[in-house]
Amino acid sequence: MYTEEDIRRLAWQSRRGMLELDVLFVPFVEEAFRGLPYEDQQRFVKLLECEDQDLFIWFMQRSVPEDPDLARIVRIILERVQPASNKH
Repeated sequence: MYTEEDIRRLAWQSRRGMLELDVLFVPFVEEAFRGLPYEDQQRFVKLLECEDQDLFIWFMQRSVPEDPDLARIVRIILERVQPASNKH
């Protein structure tokens, strides 16, 4: 279980210095992280350990992570910002 202190730390770690990632991660931590199942919370923490270049490629949907855990949390974050009703 993640404490509010842990979540504040994750919000800080979510500030990557790359605008494309910051606009995804920071609101995700602040608005959605608490509502995730613990396993998905752990996946997000694991995602934050990845290199910015990899994250950028995944979130621009140019590639999918080979790790199924990372692929799942990337999909969760993308679905949050691109609801199915908006997809063409």
